[in-house]
Amino acid sequence: MDREALRMLCSREFWRMAVLWTVSLLYSYILLFFLRRGAPVPRRRPMPEPDDDAPPRRRRPVCVITGATSGLGKAAAAALAREGYHVTVQQIRDQQPDAHLEAFQIDLSSYKSIKKFETSLNQWIKDSNMEHSIQLLVNNAGILAKSYRITEDGLDEMIQANYIGPFVLTNILLPLLKNSSTPSRVVNLTSFTHRCVSEINLSEKGLSGVRFGHWPARRSYLLASTYEYTKFCLLMFSYELHRQLHLSSGVSVMAADPGVVQTGIMRELPPCLSWLALSVLRLLNLLQQPDTGVDAVLDAALAPPDSSGKYFFGGKGRTITSSQLSYNVEVAKKLWAESLALFNELQNRVCELRTS
Repeated sequence: MDREALRMLCSREFWRMAVLWTVSLLYSYILLFFLRRGAPVPRRRPMPEPDDDAPPRRRRPVCVITGATSGLGKAAAAALAREGYHVTVQQIRDQQPDAHLEAFQIDLSSYKSIKKFETSLNQWIKDSNMEHSIQLLVNNAGILAKSYRITEDGLDEMIQANYIGPFVLTNILLPLLKNSSTPSRVVNLTSFTHRCVSEINLSEKGLSGVRFGHWPARRSYLLASTYEYTKFCLLMFSYELHRQLHLSSGVSVMAADPGVVQTGIMRELPPCLSWLALSVLRLLNLLQQPDTGVDAVLDAALAPPDSSGKYFFGGKGRTITSSQLSYNVEVAKKLWAESLALFNELQNRVCELRTS
């Protein structure tokens, strides 16, 4: 075991992941098997555009999935392509020669990259002569960073990639979702780790570590706490977006928690510790492969519109409750306001750079 691995093994954040994350996961399964209520939510195949005279390509609903080149995102893209979606990703055609796919590059930790993606997507839709809309957005991409890194936008990289980026992307694509002639949807991938968040700081500085906060040079990066925080914020964003959209538009919003899936999210951790964590989870029968872990994502993506606002977990159309704090409407409204202010700030900054 090298020095870096030993240092992390002795850190509070490592044991937070080892203990609190495991307890949170087990608690979710307890809710699933002993306290869940109601019948499983059925899946429905996506509805094509109503124009029957249009060629098949134009009638296929469009799905945008972030982080879809590997792991869970790739499994979701392949499954949704089989369900009839035209998916904006790559590397699936080898397994599905008839899949309708398009590849775009996007970095959720860069506002400029998100805007560039928006331009490319709009141009592709126009060139394809399709309805100027999308039917499904799956915010799947996420990272687990082991150190504090500042993005070109001056933000913490993990918080921007896991929360601010999806918030910005969703708001930018909302006009396309609302413009759909058939019901459209946003699916946000959250995590059982959100249960570890007992409070959230929404002071004037807001979104601690996001809004121009600087991480103390002599303080270790709180990788576990920050990851939990991003997934909690994404979940609260899901609930607030549901409250704002579901009754006033044809856009539904779902939260999906895939549990523990063997992906590359722990690639920044020392290899020996990643191996140890995966081995323990496999021994406890809690580790899933992407093709299995994707079930909760598909449940959320294919559920009826009236299931908007639910938290999907465990596959087979099952839903559970999230943490008590995540249902706090006042906190959600404050988080939304802070996030929207940051979004507007990023927009204004880019506009100023263009005019200078």
